Amino acid sequence: MQPVRKQLDHNPHAVARFGADFFITICCEKRRMNQLCHRETGDVLLDTARIYHDSGRWYLHLILLMPDHLHALVGIPGETNMSDLVRDYKRITARKAGVKWQRNYFDHRLRRDESLREKGNYILLNPVRAGLITESEEWSYKLFGDARGTWK
Repeated sequence: MQPVRKQLDHNPHAVARFGADFFITICCEKRRMNQLCHRETGDVLLDTARIYHDSGRWYLHLILLMPDHLHALVGIPGETNMSDLVRDYKRITARKAGVKWQRNYFDHRLRRDESLREKGNYILLNPVRAGLITESEEWSYKLFGDARGTWK
């Protein structure tokens, strides 16, 4: 008799038990205006992301600011509610930097190890595709969770 194969549980509670990596996009309330790529605002957003990383609220792989939105690749611990985490990040940065965020956000759970690299490269090329720079290395509004400051 062959063993019965269990069907995997893909409901959110299964992900929450173990944690996962997510690609997150958070947009400003007003689009098509540069609200995030100013030194003072950028410093608050990136410093807050680093504080979240250092305190274990998330594992930061990469965060990159665009003029009217941000992209982040983060690992979310299993016991963390991502909605609460993003809500708190938006509240803190709104209060400290005066950013007016849209009500919701977009998230995508990464399903393969190679997706982390693919999404990271996609994020890093975003300012190039937008015509803001010619080489991704030129963009200063980014932060890597890796202490080396490079993409793996």
